[in-house]
Amino acid sequence: MDAPHRPLTDRTLAALFEGYAWLPDRMRRSPDRVVRTRVMGRPALAVRGPDAVRFFYDERNVHRHGALPGPILDTLFGRGGVQTLDGAAHRARRELFLPLRAPNAVGELAALAGEAWDRAVAAWSRRDRLVLLDEAGAVLTDAVFRWAGLPLPREAVRPVSGDLLALVDGFASLGPRHLRARAARRRQEDHVARVVDEVRAGVIRPPAESVLDRFGRHRDGDGRLLDPRTAAVELLNVLRPTVAVSWYVAFAAHALHRWPEHRGRLRAGDDGDATAFAHEVRRFYPFTPFLAGRTARDLSWRGEELPAGGLLILDVYGQDHDDELWGDPYAFRPQRFAGRRPGRDELIPQGGGDPVAGHRCPGEDLTVRLVATLSARLAALDYDVPWQDLSIPLSRIPARPRSGFVVEGVRGDPEQGRQGTARRAGP
Repeated sequence: MDAPHRPLTDRTLAALFEGYAWLPDRMRRSPDRVVRTRVMGRPALAVRGPDAVRFFYDERNVHRHGALPGPILDTLFGRGGVQTLDGAAHRARRELFLPLRAPNAVGELAALAGEAWDRAVAAWSRRDRLVLLDEAGAVLTDAVFRWAGLPLPREAVRPVSGDLLALVDGFASLGPRHLRARAARRRQEDHVARVVDEVRAGVIRPPAESVLDRFGRHRDGDGRLLDPRTAAVELLNVLRPTVAVSWYVAFAAHALHRWPEHRGRLRAGDDGDATAFAHEVRRFYPFTPFLAGRTARDLSWRGEELPAGGLLILDVYGQDHDDELWGDPYAFRPQRFAGRRPGRDELIPQGGGDPVAGHRCPGEDLTVRLVATLSARLAALDYDVPWQDLSIPLSRIPARPRSGFVVEGVRGDPEQGRQGTARRAGP
């Protein structure tokens, strides 16, 4: 930990190149679980733990406006989206997303994803091999566009899913992945903005109260309709994170490959077991490394001072692997979630705080249900796992199995249910 009386070295490049290990490595050397550093030219404090989560998500302490770097806005989130707002403006915009948490909405998207998966399995059985992360992206793109009421011709599913996957895959890269993400952002914002214009002109008539219908006629806190570009940004903030569940599908396949004893529980069809498995996939595997906000005032945390305009950083990956919270955190054990919902500020792969009034991802319930639904179907599938590089480098953001998880010889009728096996042909 940097001594407070010495000038702090800027650690922006270290954060980028060390990835998920950057903060946990430093936290282990800090007795009070606080790391003082400097990021993007600003003084910063990195914190961890349920109390720290509550401190981080208190809007009196932290603002989001101005905290996200331009390259992330130009790829992952888009300019002017809900993630960049604070206070009343954030609450008014967030109203758009809260209906997505309703049980009927969650169940409908999960059912559509299951149907899209089953259709895909029939096609997979005619192919020699496939990359599961990419195929899951196409499945989820098909499902979420139907669910949201956006038109998407069958031949456009793969190009669009490729763009949505690129938005996630390239936001933290300095090279070709980042350039692909920027190009994908431009294409998809342009396309969705045109759809919004056509909805407002009456050319496209989406189902009443569908996501497209509500976003197209939403009025912000000032009473004005969202401009088409901002409406497109917010629609992509529904589409893109849904397709990002593809990472969790690949991680679920990785877990079933490494610990095949969990396959039987998923095949048995118990919703509680599938949900517990989904929570453990989200906890165990690297998804979000850390989150940052700009301090709204001078703050003090455990004796460490941070001036207004500094950065407060939440160590997400470190908290999800904190021995004090989880006990043996590097063991994959879905049973730790058997019969219980994780504490709100304990398990934070998609952020913490209040999902209704705060900045926690409002699509978290959707993510859990989708991971549970598709993991159960994956366990029901017969396939071979050829030799491939299944390492998950923590220096890569977002992390993923290097191969994307390749499978061969998909067999069987998905309607026959939970009889799947995965034969190993490699590590």
